[in-house]
Amino acid sequence: MADISFIATGDCGPTHGPNDGFPVERYTELVRPTLLAADLRFTNCERQYSTRGANARGDDGQPHGRQPPSMAQIFTDCGFQAATIANNHMWDFGADALIDTRALLISKGIVPTGAGKDLDEARIPAIVEKNGIKVGFLGYCSVTPGGGEAGAGKPGIATLRVKTQVENRGPHASARVLTQPDEQDMQMIVDDIKALRSKVDVLMVAFHWGVIWAPRIIADYQQIAARASIDAGADMIIGHHAHVPKAIEMYKGKAIFYSLSNFCMTKPKRSHKWDETPWVHGALRNHADQDPNYPLLPYGTDAKRTLLAKAILSKQGVKEVSFLPMMIDTKYRPEVLKNGDPRFDDMVRYMDWASEGFDHKFTVVGDEVKITAG
Repeated sequence: MADISFIATGDCGPTHGPNDGFPVERYTELVRPTLLAADLRFTNCERQYSTRGANARGDDGQPHGRQPPSMAQIFTDCGFQAATIANNHMWDFGADALIDTRALLISKGIVPTGAGKDLDEARIPAIVEKNGIKVGFLGYCSVTPGGGEAGAGKPGIATLRVKTQVENRGPHASARVLTQPDEQDMQMIVDDIKALRSKVDVLMVAFHWGVIWAPRIIADYQQIAARASIDAGADMIIGHHAHVPKAIEMYKGKAIFYSLSNFCMTKPKRSHKWDETPWVHGALRNHADQDPNYPLLPYGTDAKRTLLAKAILSKQGVKEVSFLPMMIDTKYRPEVLKNGDPRFDDMVRYMDWASEGFDHKFTVVGDEVKITAG
């Protein structure tokens, strides 16, 4: 039985379409050949696609979070077979838009996981079979907006809540923020993994989580949850939400991608959070400043950096794992970089820097970067 190739992308959901001078198919024209050369493709659907619903997030709402169903063309252009819909924007216009998004993906032949009409449906895995190899995906979100949690008889998102404690270390040292995954939610995830394990050959868990914009900060709960998921039977962890690339860690021979950054994304304007005191005072300057060449990607200087996670899968699991360095151009098109391009070398150095302190070894082989334990 032949092995299959797998690619996972970062956040997908541009908000600018044909009426804004952005043909949907243009976003993916540089990366599409690479995607379509893979046997299996997975993404994070970052927007709702519906004409129903109303702003569910009050004054801090995200009106760009719901897009016309026609904008979902991007998912079929890329040939995605599965997607996680467990993310913070999947509640921007409430339950009706969430349910419509899930149904729309299914109608396009894309199997969703991570949100639904109730918690039971949100926990249903996405299972895709290719060449006789069954791959299962589960999706969870740690940044769910208030009211967006799925429950018994309640539509919403499969949520991993986080417990936070601040450790005061005195007037001359910054406080330390300690985070732990909620025990009940973590147990739910472990139970889901164990229930799925015997039904698939390869099992992947997608988490929408973590500290946004800052490339080197991994919250405590992320490593705890990722390792617990692998201990329970997961073969790979795929992280989204930060809008910049973050660390890659090898744990017990399994890869943890803490953030795949952006894939095809635009946003009308920067978040009001950039005006909060820590950002104004430059607490994270040099990494979180805006890039004036990317006004529609207002997530900081490193938001144009991105990568694809790649793996070779077999009936026995993940045979090898790598990443493909990418850069988003000023037309907001992700471009797969080639070995020999100075930008390729720069991205390899960047990922090594972002992964410092996490077990990893990167080896360039052709146009890929193989990932092994250090």
